[in-house]
Amino acid sequence: MALSGMRGLSVFISDIRNCQNKDQERLRVDKELGNIRTRFKNEKGLTHYEKKKYVWKMLYIFMLGYDVDFGHMEAVSLISAPKYPEKQVGYIVTSSLLNENHDFLRLAINTVRNDIIGRNETFQCLALTLVGNIGGRDFAESLAPDVQKLLISSSCRPLVRKKAALCLLRLFRKNSDVVNVDGWSDRMSQLLDERDLGVLTSSMSLLVALVANNHDAYWSCLPKCVKILERLARNQDIPPEYTYYGIPSPWLQVKTMRALQYFPTIEDPNTRRALFEVLQRILMGTDVVKNVNKNNASHVLLEALALVMHLDAEKEMMSQCVALLGKFIAVREPNIRYLGLENMTRMLMVSDVQDIIKRHQSQIITSLKDPDISIRRRALDLLYGMCDVSNAKDIVEELLQYLSSADFAMREELSLKAAILAEKFAPDLSWYVDVILQLIDKAGDFVSDDIWFRVVQFVTNNEDLQLYAAVKAREYLDKPAVHETMVKVSAYILGEYSHLLARRPGCSPKEIFSIIHEKLPTVSTSTISILLSTYAKILMHNQPPDPELQNQIWAIFHKYESCIDVEIQQRAVEYFALSRKGADLVDILAEMPKFPERQSALIRKAEDTEADTAEQSATKLRSLHQTSNALVVTDQRPANGMPPVNQLGLVKVPNMSNVDHNSADQGVTEANGTLTVVDPQPLDPSADVLGDLLGPLAIEGPPHVAAQSEHNLVSGAEVAPNVEDALALTPVEEQKNTIQPIGNLAERFNALCLKDSGVLYEDPYIQIGIKAEWRAHQGRLVLFLGNKNIAPLVAVQAVILPPSHLKMELSLVPEVIPPRAQVQCPLEVVNLRPSRDVAVLDFSYNFGTHAVNVKVRLPVVLNKFLQPISVSAEEFFPQWRSLSGPPLKLQDVVRGVRPMSLAEMTNLFNSFRLLVCPGLDPNANNLVASTTFYSESTRAMLCLIRIETDPADRTQLRMTVASGDPTLTLELKEFIKEQLVSIPTISRAPGPATPQQAQPTSAPTAISDPGAMLAGLFQ
Repeated sequence: MALSGMRGLSVFISDIRNCQNKDQERLRVDKELGNIRTRFKNEKGLTHYEKKKYVWKMLYIFMLGYDVDFGHMEAVSLISAPKYPEKQVGYIVTSSLLNENHDFLRLAINTVRNDIIGRNETFQCLALTLVGNIGGRDFAESLAPDVQKLLISSSCRPLVRKKAALCLLRLFRKNSDVVNVDGWSDRMSQLLDERDLGVLTSSMSLLVALVANNHDAYWSCLPKCVKILERLARNQDIPPEYTYYGIPSPWLQVKTMRALQYFPTIEDPNTRRALFEVLQRILMGTDVVKNVNKNNASHVLLEALALVMHLDAEKEMMSQCVALLGKFIAVREPNIRYLGLENMTRMLMVSDVQDIIKRHQSQIITSLKDPDISIRRRALDLLYGMCDVSNAKDIVEELLQYLSSADFAMREELSLKAAILAEKFAPDLSWYVDVILQLIDKAGDFVSDDIWFRVVQFVTNNEDLQLYAAVKAREYLDKPAVHETMVKVSAYILGEYSHLLARRPGCSPKEIFSIIHEKLPTVSTSTISILLSTYAKILMHNQPPDPELQNQIWAIFHKYESCIDVEIQQRAVEYFALSRKGADLVDILAEMPKFPERQSALIRKAEDTEADTAEQSATKLRSLHQTSNALVVTDQRPANGMPPVNQLGLVKVPNMSNVDHNSADQGVTEANGTLTVVDPQPLDPSADVLGDLLGPLAIEGPPHVAAQSEHNLVSGAEVAPNVEDALALTPVEEQKNTIQPIGNLAERFNALCLKDSGVLYEDPYIQIGIKAEWRAHQGRLVLFLGNKNIAPLVAVQAVILPPSHLKMELSLVPEVIPPRAQVQCPLEVVNLRPSRDVAVLDFSYNFGTHAVNVKVRLPVVLNKFLQPISVSAEEFFPQWRSLSGPPLKLQDVVRGVRPMSLAEMTNLFNSFRLLVCPGLDPNANNLVASTTFYSESTRAMLCLIRIETDPADRTQLRMTVASGDPTLTLELKEFIKEQLVSIPTISRAPGPATPQQAQPTSAPTAISDPGAMLAGLFQ
């Protein structure tokens, strides 16, 4: 019978291995699960042996990755079997299939306790292993005293005591309030005298947990730990099986040194001297070799370095540590290089070894170009920390050079650190201006407004710098592609100081105005406000005015007097009125006065961070490690004075149109003129301009600050959300939260559909940011969950509800987000086929008495998987003709479009990742665009789009979309149509109607007739 049972298991495993594909395997597994379920359900009185063979099969199926949602009771019942084979299966399968909160485990507590207090050592080991793996609170309450007795029992074999120590460690970590360890100092001290290295290693693991919780109670263990290190370092009485590549018990050495780091200091001079002798021996006896296993054993050295830093050893030993780490960062093995950079950065934080580390600067810069991004990040941290006046120029220039080729994931951090270093250690201000302008030019998307605000402050306060800054701003505007941030800073500087360039070629007021005005169609509304101020300043400096230039600028002011944006409208109206004052305009729009001198908020934040970090020992740095694979960044700032954060996660500096010149630390006044401000929001003078220097998102302040900000920015919590808000939250179920979101959720979603970073959701307690990177049909997103309060968020859960065309995998989200901390959760995305369906983030948490649950759309939309591609006429027309008619080529008339010029529509299509190809359509009123769509099913699929506009009525157009996949053609057409219709309609400027406008506005013939506007090439 036994042979038959084992043969059945062997046959089942063979069948699984012989399956040709996943579907066959699933069918075989389903058949076997059905058979097992039938036997458990219908046949009464199964013997322990019969249960055993079926439970073995269940475990194997579970190991293959299939859900096993039955048979748990049969597995637990085997724990009480009298024979070892059945009992072993019961313990193993129970440990694998159940977790600590499973109700069935309570049924086994008495059986497990009987095994623990029994005489059978094998059963004791099985029971201790189970509790050590999945023991929860019930086990801790019932079994902790018995496990403690086993640990200190002199009659138990070392094997049992070793498992007892690890079991007690699990119970103490999970339920420290239940496990009574009062008065355990003497017992732990006795356990450290143990000769068996297995028991000693397990006991040391327990000691680490105990001293981490309360080191004051275990001072008597400190000399014993030093003696253990002495014993290991001298290699006395060490069994050969505990020697790993010539290093005696490296695991015990690491645990012992880790325990010593929880004690603040060592007062006894003899103990301190003995410990330093051991550390010196470790430092001298370790070297980097080619053998990977040998290098792994050398992690003892890294723990020794942490202990040296913790004890603040003399500089000679510190120098020796840096020299060893210099060898680490020079080897080819990436893991060793990473550890070398990480520990060198840590050493830089807690000790004065900057001059010694500088000797390795060239090797650190080389690591900045390493293929591994984790090594590049550590090299960046180290370069940032070791920078001072003597090497700032070299380091910043290296960072700028690396910025062009750096990953998008690093550019924001690179830009921020380069800006701080340039300001903090600038040899002269002209070099600082050069650095920031290069920074904006190379990474404009990743440069926050507060950085260029600071440049403007320097230029305003230093007359010798104004001409130089104006010349550089003029040079950058000549480039064919200029980032919007560069347009902002250049327009501000030229508005104030372009008159200093009057005698230079190409710098007359007309030419300055012309080159700035060329950028206006490509910028956002906030930048238009700055440009209007610049135009007014140009008029002010051009006295008496040039009539032609004056008329051009007046026409622009008149155009924007009816703009729907109230800030732009107010500026246009007031500037138009002021510009008619003639010579008085010079007094009204005079140059901005100097800013009050004060320390830069960037540098102050950097110094505060460095001070906080210097106080952290290696132990505190290690304690930041989280059990989740999400990264947690803790904010170190005080609870008050926290400014709001913008979409990139940095602190919000109000629009330049709203900045009061006398407010502190924002770096810029109201842009180029004094205006009445609509709903001004001045900054808190004590507020830091930057969030966490090392994190991509800053954390807001406590709820009352967020609530105040919400009151200023939104209409108030008591106002019901509008229709767009209702659409931004998926209608899976009615939202019953008493906590209302801050800001318009639909606007946030729509904005993120066109860019790859920003704030997805925010309320008074949490902010969820998002950053994304897309490559072909794959994407990698990072969700930033920021706790804005001084209390933790608990019961945190995040579930992705993907549509059928997306494969999405979110990393584990920790259940608790610490106060003022940020959790980074990677999200992997694979696009399987074309579709406009949207994924949903189902997010919930508890804060105090508030239970918040929201469902927010994720901006993983169709255009994220598009890649613009330029197509020539020779390539376009053969493709266009080959895709003849539905379903590969679809045409639709779109009405209700916001009127836009062809330039505006070109910019809009580019934001959709559709590249407009000029010159392909002979009709000047039409646009032709091309792109490539990526998915697993279509691979790279070329898409062609033609837009035919009607100059008589810009509110409608005809669109033709063609591709080699019918589904893609339909989905792309509908996507573009939705985007065009969803753009808010801007009211037309008042004025006399043209003859065309006076005619009836019914659909013109050009649109109603499908063939009327087709040129011969497109027929």
